[in-house]
Amino acid sequence: MRLIDIYIQEVTSRLPEKNREDIALELRSTIEDMLPEKYTEEEIKEILAKLGSPVTLASGYSNRPMYLIGPRYFDMYVTLLKMIIPIAASISLIILIAELIFSHSGEQDVINTILAIIGKGIWEILSTSTQTFFWITLTFAILERTDNSKDKSPLTTSLKEWTPDDLNHIPFILTEKKISKGAIFGSSLGIAIFAAVYFNAVHLIGVYEKIQGKLVIVMPTFNQVVLHSYWIIVLVAISVEVALVFYKLIVGQWTKNVAIFNFVRNVVSSIVFIIIFSNTSLFNPNFIAYLEDIFNISLELKVPIMLGIILYIIFAVIDIIHGFRKANIRKK
Repeated sequence: MRLIDIYIQEVTSRLPEKNREDIALELRSTIEDMLPEKYTEEEIKEILAKLGSPVTLASGYSNRPMYLIGPRYFDMYVTLLKMIIPIAASISLIILIAELIFSHSGEQDVINTILAIIGKGIWEILSTSTQTFFWITLTFAILERTDNSKDKSPLTTSLKEWTPDDLNHIPFILTEKKISKGAIFGSSLGIAIFAAVYFNAVHLIGVYEKIQGKLVIVMPTFNQVVLHSYWIIVLVAISVEVALVFYKLIVGQWTKNVAIFNFVRNVVSSIVFIIIFSNTSLFNPNFIAYLEDIFNISLELKVPIMLGIILYIIFAVIDIIHGFRKANIRKK
């Protein structure tokens, strides 16, 4: 009898208190009816094994689910998590970029600034993802417990039962064409770092000296006034980059449209790069003089600038070709 008492206790402890006594009596009666008049402990174990786990049996008696997200909503729940969390994380990164452009104090050197941006970016992604996960899970848990329909068949994201027609709405993605989430977040962090460094170059890029134990910038490389004079076209280039990242996130694979968008992005960024670096006042004259004094040479910047522009264009062309090559991959 001890095993029967414990079994009933395990079942009823998982049920609402008001129902426990009645269900305990019903369950005890059921078990006794299944046993012979004179039974052994082995026969009790056989009967309890037939009744199954107390958790499963309690679930059958309960009017509410004993799991957080059940099979009816689980697939839709996971699908929405995969869809919404990356979008929410990307939006938080865009907000981070805006904050970095307008609020950087310029008190850190470039390495520490980049590390701070990476750390803050990762923290923003984790924080946003956690909050999104919590609210989606809470919504589905409430939905699970307020659904009074008797049909427990799994639902799709359209809140309908699955049919073969749903397959028509799912794209088939070859592994070679897939755009990874890691690449998207890497691009987002790269945009954040570029924006922060560009609009605060006078505080970050230049000659550093150790003064009183701290690295201090003593000679900025660029003329910040010239950099700021191009803020509109730079923001246009950044906006195109962010839009491409979002588009990649939504599409999830290299397509002809993604490749064309990538082509436009490279053209825009190349034009902006050429315009800015064609300005002869871009570099701080004091920085040039500083280098000439140190190395005792006369610096002529035209050749290295032209070389830099050519290299930038070469890498842009390679990236454009890479995009179209990925988009044109076909299933063998």
